[in-house]
Order: sequence, then C-alpha cells, then structure tokens
Amino acid sequence: MPDENVQMIVDGELLRNRRERRQLTRAALGGLVGRSEDWVKKIERGERRVRSLAMIVRLGQVLGCQDVNELTGSIDVSVPINDGGKLSHPGVGALRAAIHAPLFATASAPEDVGELAGRVRQAWDVWHRARDQRTAVASVLPGLIAAGHATVRAAQGTEKRRASVILSETYALAQQYAAHTVEPELYWVIVDRARMAAEQADDPIALASAAWIVGNGLRVAGHTEEAMGMVSDAADTLRPQLEGGSDRLRGMFGSLCLHAAVTAAQDGRDGEAWRWHGEADRTATRLGDEYAHPWTMFGAGNVAVHAVTIGADLRTPGIALQQLADTDPSSIPSLERRSRLYLDAAKNEHVRREPAAALQYLRLAYETSPEAVRYVPSGRALAADLDRTVTGALSHSAHQLAEDIGVAA
Repeated sequence: MPDENVQMIVDGELLRNRRERRQLTRAALGGLVGRSEDWVKKIERGERRVRSLAMIVRLGQVLGCQDVNELTGSIDVSVPINDGGKLSHPGVGALRAAIHAPLFATASAPEDVGELAGRVRQAWDVWHRARDQRTAVASVLPGLIAAGHATVRAAQGTEKRRASVILSETYALAQQYAAHTVEPELYWVIVDRARMAAEQADDPIALASAAWIVGNGLRVAGHTEEAMGMVSDAADTLRPQLEGGSDRLRGMFGSLCLHAAVTAAQDGRDGEAWRWHGEADRTATRLGDEYAHPWTMFGAGNVAVHAVTIGADLRTPGIALQQLADTDPSSIPSLERRSRLYLDAAKNEHVRREPAAALQYLRLAYETSPEAVRYVPSGRALAADLDRTVTGALSHSAHQLAEDIGVAA
C-alpha cells in the first residue's frame, strides 16, 4: 500500500524522466512554469516537495502528461490534465464583456460613492449567504464593474479615492467568482485591476487588501513563495497599527495571517503555518465572536475553517479532524466557507481511507453549497474518485453524489 501522505506530491525521478523525454533542460522547464533551475533540481533530487495541485497541473501541461499521476506516481488519485480542472459558469461571458468594455463607453452613469459601496457590500453578502453563490452574483457583477469605473472617472479628490477602494473590492468579488471558471488571462486581468484600483485609492488597508487578492492569484497558480512574500509583507505593514487601528484594519490583518497560514501549509511548512494561524486566532479573539470581515469573512468561525484546511494541506488528517471536532459549523456565517469546511473534512477522511465518512462530509459540503463543490476542481476530483473506487453498499450513494456534482462516470 502506498504511503497515504504522498498521494499528491511530485515524484522527483518521474519528473526528471518526463523532462528528459521532452528534451528540456532544468532551466527551460523552470522558466516555463515561472521557477528557477535550482527549484527543478531540488525536486528531482527529492530535496523539495511540490504539493500544490495547480503547480503539478502546470508541470504536467508543459511535460505533455495526461494525468497528474504521471508525475506523482499515485495509483489512488487521478486528476486529468487539460484545462486544470476548470468548469466554466454561464455568467462568464457577461463578466468578460464588462471587463473588456470600450474605455469610452457610456452605458453606465456614475453613482453616489456611498450608494455604490452599499451595492458592493450587498453583493458580497449575497456571495456568502447564497447556496449557489456564483449564479447569485453573476447577474450583478458586470453592472457593478461598469458603475465602479464610471464613478471613479467622474469623482474628484477624496471621493475618487473612496470610489477606487470600492472598485478594488468589486474586483475582489469578481476574482472569487472567476476562480476555477475562467481562462488564466482573464483571471489575471481581474487580479491586476483590483491591484491598480487599490493603488489609486492610496489607502494602506486597500493596498493590504490588494495584497490578499494578488496573493490568492499567485497561490492558485502554484507560486507559493511569491504569495507568501506578498501577504507577509502586507501583514508586517499593518501589524504596528493594530493597537490603535480600526476593526477594518484588524480584520484585513487577520485575513492576511490566514492567507499566509494556508500558503505555508501548501508548501509543507507546518511550524510556519500554525504560527500564522495562531496570530490570526489572537486577532479574531480581540475582534469578538460576532465579527466577520464583510468580504474575506475573517472572524472566529473562519479561523476554525482554516485550521481544518491547514491540517488537510499538511496531509495530517488526524489533526485536521480534531480541529473539525472543535468547530461549530453554525458559527461560520458564510455558506461558501462552511461548505469548504465539510469538503476539507471529506478530503481528510479520504486520505484515511474512510469512504463512508468521506461520502458523508462531501454530501454535507454539496448540500450546504452545491456550487462551492461543483466549481472547485478538488471537490469534483474527490467525487469522481469516490464514484470510481467505492464498492458494495456505498457504491450507489457515491454514484448518486457524483451525478449531482456532474462527474459521474
């Protein structure tokens, strides 16, 4: 039986063999995935682990692999390499059109900045409260983007900076919607627009928020080191202001800490991951049990969700499931985040080879938020794998769940 803790880690020898068959040097392969020659050498020698599914998929695409198991050697986990596991959403076309709208379009009139801020906050609330969050926000996102740009162009002075903050938050919501559903080029336009709007706002908290957004993009792309540098620098900038700062500042600081914790966990740095998580926990305690950041949902409940995620990313299912036992799902106001809690629990039970528990948690994740599973590659991959491997009395349940998610064989 293979070691359960290495199911999604690149095998150095397999990587070297594939690279040599493609007649690529280490420097060439590294350049194609945005890494150094030394990074490739350390992986091939077993001195460094690659755990990020996004990076494994990227390596596989460059090396002409059909499935990630050609690089991991795992016979238990199959993830086809094509578009990286993306599943497009019907609203993507309208979002793309809004983002690429002509610069001098007059379709949208400028709005009062306060009213626009209220509309964006409402859209974020819908994202977190709706079971089908992508469908729920898809109809309003294009209009918010158009209105945001029109308002920024028309405003002056302080109002222009306020409008830029709101536009950055709008693009942050667009990024959440676009994750796993759009082509990389459009995704990075969204990320860059969020950053540019924050820079125009000239607001430290908005800039830190932009670091959280850009860090998400870097981590999704497998660039964990760059993501860690981005969010840790932003957290270091806010940390001296915590004592006299606003709840908005402390909420964003805590969000950055959780981001850094998950990023470290995905890179296998357990001590660093739990250190950042501890700092986030202390920040949430200071804010109180009722606090939740309006769009990152940072708060006590979200800290608990991330503890399970960290355990899952570190391939320590026992720790993750103990964290789950200490978590009250009802304390998590976001259905999308609550679904992620159950999805991470399902992944951990799958690693422990407990199919009944994995199925139960995956079903809970799906019932809590169908789109939070259907549009997440790891959720679809888990459902497909359970459908393929579960036998006996549970096979019907596994197949039914795979049909509901849309991945049944």
